[in-house]
Amino acid sequence: MKILIHRGSKEIGGTCIQLSTNKTTILLDLGLPLSKTSKEINLSNIKVDAVLISHPHRDHFGLIDTIDPSISVYIGETGKHLIDATQMLLGKELHNNKFKYFKSWQSFQIGDFTIKPYLADHSAIDAYGFLIEAEGKRVFYSGDFRAHGRKSILFDKIVHDPPKDIDLLFMEGTMMQRSNDDFPTEAAVEKKIYETIKDQNNISFLISSSQNIDRIVSAYRACSKAHKTLIIDIYTAWVLEQVKLSSKHVPAMEWDLIAVYADFSQDKKLKENSSFFGDFRKRVYEHRIKKEQIAENPAEFLYLSKMSKSRVMNTYKKETPINVIYSQWLDYLKYENSEYFGAENISAFRNDPKVNFVYAHTSGHAEVKDLKEFANALKPKMLVPIHTEFSGKYKELFDNVFEIEDGKPFEL
Repeated sequence: MKILIHRGSKEIGGTCIQLSTNKTTILLDLGLPLSKTSKEINLSNIKVDAVLISHPHRDHFGLIDTIDPSISVYIGETGKHLIDATQMLLGKELHNNKFKYFKSWQSFQIGDFTIKPYLADHSAIDAYGFLIEAEGKRVFYSGDFRAHGRKSILFDKIVHDPPKDIDLLFMEGTMMQRSNDDFPTEAAVEKKIYETIKDQNNISFLISSSQNIDRIVSAYRACSKAHKTLIIDIYTAWVLEQVKLSSKHVPAMEWDLIAVYADFSQDKKLKENSSFFGDFRKRVYEHRIKKEQIAENPAEFLYLSKMSKSRVMNTYKKETPINVIYSQWLDYLKYENSEYFGAENISAFRNDPKVNFVYAHTSGHAEVKDLKEFANALKPKMLVPIHTEFSGKYKELFDNVFEIEDGKPFEL
């Protein structure tokens, strides 16, 4: 089996790994890089038979529109629905790739390759690692994973019953030089949100991704304990609609203590694409809350928001400060590009006397202690760093480490 890391051996995001036999070539992820200095990759001279997408974060799927649309793109079905939700509500065309769905722990075939997806605990729902077999070799690709989320049972499952005889393990290392000590679990985040909102005298805003389902669950649970209403936007409501298809335990707009604020631009997208959204718009308005209702008693609400909505937050700043609960990676506030529009304004809230700025976030990635447990369970003959800025650190922590540089072919 031939291996070529196009990108990912020395950076977080933009991952793309090529595996080939004499007859079949597949890609593990085809992600949009997070760094402006990341090198471009050119796949035009490669005959690719299929792409495996580990989960619906753009740094893992964001370049699928650059390949021939006839190439099969394998992904979890819920993950595909979440990608569609983003495209439609941003007013963009749906990806025209040839999508195929897989299911967790059910093996499937792509040419010479046999692939078994392993559902993982991550900040994105429908996230997977893959066991990949061909030509007598067994490769495991971890994807992005953690052991401290609401689906930590998935981590326990793989370390207690790991795949055997792994020749090569690609293991992510996002957290190699980071600490998760302040909020070691999702439950700790929930506790902080609850403590912030329970006795509030003005509205609270929670800045988080609409696709971080664990975080929405934490927010809803905190609201239930504090007897507050969680306000979501149309996009978040649609995301929860998709997740509802596979899980009845995730909050949805029909639940008590949830209300939908119908932003004009998002509502316009619903009207323009009524055949796609069906009766969703009608049902949204059954659970709609107006800004006048919020203004009557703002202390009754926790508003799930985005960094780009700082102007909305400013309208509620009175003599009593608002709470702004920042629930994402803090370094996003340092980025100065359109991907993180509004970061400068949110960062300024930290010094605003009319804002009680609260940090409450736990990573979507495994800590070093969990990476060690994972590697020890799988016992690979070779452990290859991926999705990390500190590949050189691996040899200090793990056995059988072998670094493969971007762009340099390797034969297993």
